[in-house]
Amino acid sequence: MDYVIRPVLADEWRAARELRLAALRDPAAPLAYLETYEDALAQPDEFWRGRVERAAHGTTALQFVAEADGAGGRWDGSVVVLVEEAGASDFFGEAVERRQAQLVAVYVRPEARGSGVAEALFSAAVEWAFGLEGVTRVRLYVHEDNRRAEGFYRKFGFVHTGGAVPNPGDPSKRDREMELKRL
Repeated sequence: MDYVIRPVLADEWRAARELRLAALRDPAAPLAYLETYEDALAQPDEFWRGRVERAAHGTTALQFVAEADGAGGRWDGSVVVLVEEAGASDFFGEAVERRQAQLVAVYVRPEARGSGVAEALFSAAVEWAFGLEGVTRVRLYVHEDNRRAEGFYRKFGFVHTGGAVPNPGDPSKRDREMELKRL
């Protein structure tokens, strides 16, 4: 199947909501996301509109989707790029030392895995991030038990930095930082 990889549009909140809910029902969701299906399902439409609008403008965040060509436009995957500014605090309260990007909310539907969708999404996200002024590093965090995701990140070129934070859902576990630097 062919895919179009593109940024989400602000008015596509219903499709973004559906894909996010599918991601949160995935068996790996407890390792991959800080949000639960029940919490996301309970959010009103205004929450989803705002979330997608923020991820569509491309100044502080940009969401890329893999839209199946010839499948009624169904979205089979997504990744969000967050722009982190030097001097700001990240999600974990740590100071950001330099302008950089972080990949979050990575998901590919099970039936699309192994088809190149994840690689295409990451290629678009990383290319966009490295095109931003001053961004020479893209990072992400991976749960220490999420071997499948870690394997993909390594294959794509991400390496461990040695940094880790307690997992917000289970502080006895660690989320390990990985990065990709622009050559």
